[in-house]
Amino acid sequence: MLDSMYAPLVEMSTEWMGDGACSGKSDLFFAPFAERPEARVRRENQARTICEECSALGQCRTWARENRELGFWGGESEAERAAAGFAPTTPIIGRRRVAEERAAKALAKAV
Repeated sequence: MLDSMYAPLVEMSTEWMGDGACSGKSDLFFAPFAERPEARVRRENQARTICEECSALGQCRTWARENRELGFWGGESEAERAAAGFAPTTPIIGRRRVAEERAAKALAKAV
């Protein structure tokens, strides 16, 4: 039963994952907690550059969209996939808002 909880939403081959140009670069493709917007833009631009040269780009994008993945996949951010109708099933946006609100409150106290 536990295996079925973590199975992909859409059955697809994952052989392409071994060909990914992103291999070993998870720090560029998955945001750290409470990442600042400017840092996110820089990180995602670096990830996008890697994706653009990757032979698995199309398969990766399809995987991420169909399985509602978090992170930067197939040249798309979570926000870009959500705008295309493939929002992640996890409330990552809520966590990001909480982090931004905490940062704003801390800044207001410091002033």
